Amino acid sequence: MTTVARTFPCPPEDVVAVLSDGWLYGLWVVGAARIRGVEADWPAQGSRLHHSSGPWPLHLDDHTTVVTSDLPGHLELTARAWPFGRARIHLTLAEVPGGTRVALAEEVVSGVGLLVPRPLSALAFQVRNRECLTRLEQVVMGRSGRRPASAEDDDRPDRPSE
Repeated sequence: MTTVARTFPCPPEDVVAVLSDGWLYGLWVVGAARIRGVEADWPAQGSRLHHSSGPWPLHLDDHTTVVTSDLPGHLELTARAWPFGRARIHLTLAEVPGGTRVALAEEVVSGVGLLVPRPLSALAFQVRNRECLTRLEQVVMGRSGRRPASAEDDDRPDRPSE
């Protein structure tokens, strides 16, 4: 299982608020083209988030199911992307000095995705999930009224203006 982690400069409750709003997943999950529906009890165990993945017009419609929901500590999901298979995703939150450590782990558990050599899939998940955490932090910080770290970079005096 490939794991990436990042510390967000906010309390765990801010991260949980975003994870608990299934309509926001399309903003931070790389590859999610749109959210088509969210069950009312999301993120309760067994609830589903209905999504489309991939570029238009080749969208694949499928869903993600909550396996375990123990927020603010842990959220485990199974994401389907037929015909490619299923992936198991673990999001773990831990309060640390100055914020919340968010770890994202993912692995293919079924389908043709299992045919991809593990080192190659691990590298792909690592790159993708780093970007997922960057986007998640931006959504969390923006929604909580704090300024995302990447927005602060835009004000650097050494950055050329367009």
